[in-house]
Order: sequence, then C-alpha cells, then structure tokens
Amino acid sequence: MPIALNRRMFLRATAVAGGTTAFAGALWQQAFAGPAQPGPGPYGPLLAADGNGVQLPAGFTSRIVARSLQRVEGTRHTWHAAPDGGACYRDGDGWIYVSNSEVPLVGGASAVRFDATGKITSAYRILNGTTLNCAGGATPWNTWLSCEEHDYGLVYETDPYGRTSAKPRPAMGRFKHEAAASDPVRKVVYLTEDQGNGCFYRFRPTTWGDLSSGTLEVLIGTGVGAVRWAKVPRPEMWITPTRDQVEGAMRFDGGEGCHYAGGVCYFTTKGDNRVWAYDAVNERLDLAYDDDLVTGGAAPLRGVDNITGAVSGDLYIAEDGDNMEINVITPDGVVTPFLRVLGHDKSEITGPAFSPDGTRLYFSSQRGKSGFVAGTDGHTFEVTGPFRR
Repeated sequence: MPIALNRRMFLRATAVAGGTTAFAGALWQQAFAGPAQPGPGPYGPLLAADGNGVQLPAGFTSRIVARSLQRVEGTRHTWHAAPDGGACYRDGDGWIYVSNSEVPLVGGASAVRFDATGKITSAYRILNGTTLNCAGGATPWNTWLSCEEHDYGLVYETDPYGRTSAKPRPAMGRFKHEAAASDPVRKVVYLTEDQGNGCFYRFRPTTWGDLSSGTLEVLIGTGVGAVRWAKVPRPEMWITPTRDQVEGAMRFDGGEGCHYAGGVCYFTTKGDNRVWAYDAVNERLDLAYDDDLVTGGAAPLRGVDNITGAVSGDLYIAEDGDNMEINVITPDGVVTPFLRVLGHDKSEITGPAFSPDGTRLYFSSQRGKSGFVAGTDGHTFEVTGPFRR
C-alpha cells in the first residue's frame, strides 16, 4: 500500500478514535468547530472566468494593478519580477500595497499607493540590494519585514511609505526565511523556515518596536499538543544551521505563510499540505487543515503557501501550483475555493493581503501565463466585493 495512503488512514483513524490528531485541544474548542472539511462557502460557487481569467463568486470583480517589467499604470515605476509576499498599510484616506520580488541579486520590494477611491497614485521601490525576497509580514508599527529565502537569508525591516532606508535585522537569525507574523500581546515575531526539515521560530526583541536586538527561540515538540520554546544560541553567524542548534526542535516540511490573529499564529507547510495553528495562550500546537484529514471527497486545498486573514475570522490560503486557487477556511471549519486563476498553470499565487477597510484583496500570480521561472510575466491582482466583516 502506498505510504501516502497509510498516512492518510492513520490520521483519520486517530481523529475518529479521539487521539491527539483529533483537534481536541482548547484552540479548536475556542476558535473552530473542528478540522476544516470541504463544504459550501460563504460566497457561493465560482462563476465563469472574467476578462482577467479569474473565477470569482457572484458580486466580486477583479482588475490587474501591475505587471512585471511593465510600468504601473499612471506612474513611471516599473513593477518587479516574481512578485511574492505582500501586505497593506493605511495611508491617509487611502492605502499602500507592498510586494516582494523573489529573484536573485536584485530581489527587494516595491509598493503601490492608492487613494480613497482605489485609484493608483504612485508606485516606488522600498528595498534594494537584497536577494530572493520571498514572503514576510507587517509589524504593528507599520513597517514591512521582507524575508530572504536562502541559507544565510536575513530579515530586512522596510518602510512601506518610502521615507526611510531599509535595515537588516540579523538578530532575527540567518536562515532560509519565509514569512513573519507579529504577536503584539506577547511582543514576539513568529518566523517560518522554507526547508524540508525546517523549524518554527519566534523572536523576542529586547524592546518591543525595535528589532535590532533580542532573542531568537525555536519551537520544541513532537507533534500536535503541548510545545515549548528554547533559545537558539548562535542565530547570526553559524557553522551549524539554526535549525540544528537545539536538540528536540520540531521539524516542519517546508514552512510557508504565517498569520497571527486573536491569540493564534497560523502557518503553513507545503510538503504535507498543512495549515498549523499555534495557540499562543496555552502553548499548544494543532492542525487547522491537512489534506490527508479530508473525509468528504477530494481535498480542495493543495500546495498550501501564503496565508492571510479577514476581520471575520476567515483564513485565506494561496496555492503554489495545483489549480491556482485561493481557498478560504471559515471559523466553523469549512474549506472551499474563493477564487481560481485560469491560464497560469505553471505559476503560484502569492502575497494575499486585504486593504485596511477589508473590501479589497490583493494577490499575485508570480510567474503569470508564461510560467517562466524568473517571473517576468508576474501579474498583481485586486479583487473587490462584499467580503465578510
């Protein structure tokens, strides 16, 4: 019998029997009705693709706001290749969308500014001189943490408004960074690592709001259930990689997106198609989604990647490949496609982020229709509609 089938049968059996994989912890009792399963979504079925090749539910529309290596409409700024992680920031009555560039040597990040009506008013560069800037995360003090995805990668703290120069934050560790999420209650920043045997970290700044110094810690545990944290002794300069410096560090199969909300840090792992949920209040780890735990038909979400959340409590998870969807996981435990991009079969969806008022969702198709690995055909989209608040 194939290994994948053995694993699926084991996980389902333990869930039914009430084992640790059954999500019986406080996290799921408080936040979700149970493990996410396919079902009808809050917005109804996807309709035929619009003129941009995007399938959306009724009431939603899309537009393309930027294309790689082309000028952003109404500006003189050329949009970067391979758009990846992103976030939105308030800007007076308007807002700003920030996007990383996951290409070697010229990586960095750029931003698009919108007025109160959604019109693009400017676009500009906010980070240069870095490489393979993959995902990242916003901070409560309105900076963007742009993460380099290579073995000695750094986190760069950047200004979305373009007023100050970006600063490297080596105290947050040198490793294959993916995403970051800030927890303002415990005053830590959670970090994922894109390695097949990577770890999940948190950074405790010496002073909250200043990431220039602090302590990097790694999650210790054996799976779903109680976990703890231990200090990484050499996060900045190392011979032994950070993930191998602490005995008992829990391993994750390709860490990807990271999102904090309401005492829970959600993060994804692409190698096993999982959405994890770290209950920061009770220091417990659970699973929000696992394609091997889907019991009713085919798993709708595969190639899990970037993740964001809405004020409604819904989680939006982008797919790397598969059928190019963003799926939504609702607070009552339903997972279902929210949108699908057609004709971008060799690409991946990146950078989902909501405008500050929650009415617009931004994301990119990193390689666009061409599928070219350098991402020279990247598309950055905006979806507008009646999102749940």
